[in-house]
Amino acid sequence: MFFTAEFWVLVAFVLFLAIVWYVGGFKQIMDAIDGRGRLVQAELDEARRLREEAAAVLADYTRRRQEAERDADQMIAAARDEAERVAREAHDRMTDFVARRTAAAEAKIAQAEVQATQQVRAAAAEAAIKVSETVLREQVRGQSGEDLLVRSLAEIRGKLHS
Repeated sequence: MFFTAEFWVLVAFVLFLAIVWYVGGFKQIMDAIDGRGRLVQAELDEARRLREEAAAVLADYTRRRQEAERDADQMIAAARDEAERVAREAHDRMTDFVARRTAAAEAKIAQAEVQATQQVRAAAAEAAIKVSETVLREQVRGQSGEDLLVRSLAEIRGKLHS
């Protein structure tokens, strides 16, 4: 048992551990492990802080985006309302314009009807006077007939033209 390789490896290993302990190697190893642990903890804390900052920035940008979307929706609604108002005003102006044009056209038509009626009456009166003159000239002869004819025609003209 004392002459096997495993036995001497065990003895060498125990001696190695005793020397390491004697020179304070375990303390240095523990200090190194503790230092590494503190470094890892600091990195974890920094990562946690950065993650919280990132979450805060994300929340801020999310809030800003929502505000921007709300503002955009309000602008769109205002523009839509303005467009509808302008369209209504244009429609009202067009309707008013058409109504005024229609009224003006109707007034011109009525005036033209009155003129046409007056012209027809005047033409009818002239025709009636000419016919009456022709009839009276054939029936009434002489100076008294001529005077009667002139007075009658003047009287008819006055009545027809008034």
